[in-house]
Amino acid sequence: MNRTLTLFFSILIGIFVCSPIYGQDPVFSQFYASPLATNPAFTGNTYTPNIVLNYRNQWSGWPGTAYSTYAAAVDQFIEPLNIGLGAKISSDSAGDGLFQINNLTGFFAYKVNLGNDINIKLGVEAGVWQTRLDWDRLIFGDQLDIIEGNNGKNPSQEIQPEETTRTVLDVSTGVLIYSPVFYAGFSLKHINTPNDVYFASSEEFVTGLPVRYSVHAGAQIVLREGNKRRMNAFLSPNILFERQVDLNQVNVGAYGGVGAVFAGLWYRHTFQNADAAIALVGFRQKGFKIGYSYDFTVSSSLTNRLSAGSHEISVGINFDHNRRKVNYNDCFQLFR
Repeated sequence: MNRTLTLFFSILIGIFVCSPIYGQDPVFSQFYASPLATNPAFTGNTYTPNIVLNYRNQWSGWPGTAYSTYAAAVDQFIEPLNIGLGAKISSDSAGDGLFQINNLTGFFAYKVNLGNDINIKLGVEAGVWQTRLDWDRLIFGDQLDIIEGNNGKNPSQEIQPEETTRTVLDVSTGVLIYSPVFYAGFSLKHINTPNDVYFASSEEFVTGLPVRYSVHAGAQIVLREGNKRRMNAFLSPNILFERQVDLNQVNVGAYGGVGAVFAGLWYRHTFQNADAAIALVGFRQKGFKIGYSYDFTVSSSLTNRLSAGSHEISVGINFDHNRRKVNYNDCFQLFR
């Protein structure tokens, strides 16, 4: 069974790199634990360095077709200059390394106070996006034998591209408006549509990483004020809509924290069909937080029994707790 699935995935990737398709971004279910990946305007939500580590293992029930994403980010608000600075490194691996995407990105955001506790942040990001294809591990249709399958002796007539690694510049931007009660934002990822394809044999072939549009909004409802001895309790309903080419998805749900514990529940829909129910549980204490979430597949075409769902782990380290007094006057507690 494992060999069959690996063979299928190899053929699938082979078809992808030889066909006119668009690439699409990896997206974390815990978008609140990776805010820079959602909108560069989120850069600088803390007055001291904020470090975030993310890991996602998607559809772990399909042996030989592992789809894993790793990311690490750091950002900080520079109060005298009214700016936020940050950096992120990430790696996305499909098919146990058959196809890999790596990127290194820098972030900048500028804050403008509009009065009445309302602020706008304008953000930009720029970095390098590298794709790597392990061509030697691909299996094409002309290598298959009806009886023996692929025994490694059947050569393929497919021609290897001149380069199997591409490195391109990637630029994105976003805007965020917020108050102590609500936030709303819009971002455009890959506005320069960097060319990340390996084949371009005809004028009709689509080249370039397509723009990813994101609209997001939420609120923060304080249930109990915090003090020196205890953290506050709050509830944050939120919504995230993203579109890239013909793929649309919307996440709707809520995040809440009481004392050292936080939890959340979301529903994700891809417009064409239901996708997943997402549950989160985590722990926070003195600037440290760790969260685990599970995507329960509810799609009729891909059941949770087949996919085994998706797992995510996030770790955050925020040094602001060492400051004598911290007054953010915003609604970004779920992002810290």
